[in-house]
Amino acid sequence: MSGPRQILQPDDEGHYARAAHELDQVSHRRLAPGRHPIDGLARNMAMQETRRRFFARGAQGIGGLALASLLGGHAEAVQTGGLAGLPHFPPKAKRCIYLHLMGAPPQMETFDYKPAMKDWYDKDLPDSIRQGQRLTTMTSGQTRFPIAPSVFQFAQYGKSGAWVSELLPYTARMVDQIAIIRSMHTEAINHEPAITFFQTGFMIAGRPCIGSWLSYGLGSMNEDLPAFVVLQAKHYHPKANVQAISARLWSAGFLSGQYSGVSLRATADPVLFINNPDGVAPTVRRTMLDGLSAMNELTYRRLGDPETKTRIAQYEMAFRMQTSVPELTDTSQEPAATWEAYGPDSRKPGSFAQSCLMARRLAERGVRFIQVYHRGWDVHSNLPEVLASQCKEIDQPCFALVQDLKQRGMLDDTLVIVAGEFGRTIYSQGKLTPTDYGRDHHPRCFSLWMAGAGIQGGVVHGETDEFSYNITRDPVHVRDFQATILHQFGIDHEKFTYKYQGLDMKLTGVEKAEVVKAIVA
Repeated sequence: MSGPRQILQPDDEGHYARAAHELDQVSHRRLAPGRHPIDGLARNMAMQETRRRFFARGAQGIGGLALASLLGGHAEAVQTGGLAGLPHFPPKAKRCIYLHLMGAPPQMETFDYKPAMKDWYDKDLPDSIRQGQRLTTMTSGQTRFPIAPSVFQFAQYGKSGAWVSELLPYTARMVDQIAIIRSMHTEAINHEPAITFFQTGFMIAGRPCIGSWLSYGLGSMNEDLPAFVVLQAKHYHPKANVQAISARLWSAGFLSGQYSGVSLRATADPVLFINNPDGVAPTVRRTMLDGLSAMNELTYRRLGDPETKTRIAQYEMAFRMQTSVPELTDTSQEPAATWEAYGPDSRKPGSFAQSCLMARRLAERGVRFIQVYHRGWDVHSNLPEVLASQCKEIDQPCFALVQDLKQRGMLDDTLVIVAGEFGRTIYSQGKLTPTDYGRDHHPRCFSLWMAGAGIQGGVVHGETDEFSYNITRDPVHVRDFQATILHQFGIDHEKFTYKYQGLDMKLTGVEKAEVVKAIVA
């Protein structure tokens, strides 16, 4: 029996080897059900695994149910799933709203003020600054790399004296509530690998993203909505360049499919295929799901594949979302003050402003991780015109979101992030004039900001040289950024692993990563 036991033995997470499934399928094609000599062994092992998983998580699950009953069934009272032993230490964050500006905002037009560049207008970038850096194919053929000073004005704000561009007047009002990191850097120089690196810790698609890692490790805080939700915000300037976006960015990778993000649409059905077809009553759908669940349960007992349980759970979640999603997306009861705070675009379906409002509604209903993507930041040309429009679309809504969370008492445990995937070059791509220019990709330095959930407000971390080209103090790598996110959720990134293909996989990978302690309380 040693052979069959080794083949059928599940790993630490309850996953069975492909060989086990193939053996089972072959066996059942050749013999009548229940007649194969290892059928009994397979059933027993599946039952044993179920008991092990039950006892490992039983205390947490029963405790969560008891607490839910005491709190009257409020969404966040229900804690389901998650790993035993997590969090590793008391967390600051319960949930995260991550606003990703796809296309890479230029740091020297937002938070990295470089006044000395005015004297360098149309002069070539010194070789001593570039240091032979790899260029994209969009500028590698240029015979010159002329310096393009920002045409926008800056001023200092808050107790920290943070420099903020005139493009972000609302953000400037809250610099004492946010931490600005000006020394981010990455290895990726093109959008797809750079965005994938930020979201998953690896430049090649196929790994779990941050939202999936947190859903897997910490579980869900609600019964009727997914733990991880994705919103795709519209942009409105016709000249703005956009990048392709796909579900690979919110994939669970090698984790179970239940940890993937669920994309909510701004128009028509917010979630595809959850509503009943015409003529199908809820009672009929309930009966159908009960029958489907019973068949899936039989399959699980026969094969012991945990993904079968995932299918059952996802069907049930979809059924509950038929009620929860319409309530979530019905903003008719929001007061006039809310619409005024988020700005005129907040009434436009799918706008960044409405996405921020929806993110707040998702957060207060117990969604663990809300990811918002806003495209149009790829300013290779027409930068002054396009960037002004892009900043106007996000500035007031970001401010409103932070203040909304604060006045509801949610900012203390909600992590808010506004980031791109890399930075922009100080030299111009293409034609340079005093009023018009573009910028190419630049991975060596860029800026982002974070707020809430134990992030220290009024902090400006890191410095770059006078060209905003190289970091001169306190560099922060993408892995450090990811380690900091996990830290705020009470997770030690070194200890948070998943066994896959014989390796202990981590969001932060195998290279060194450190929490950015200067920005955390």
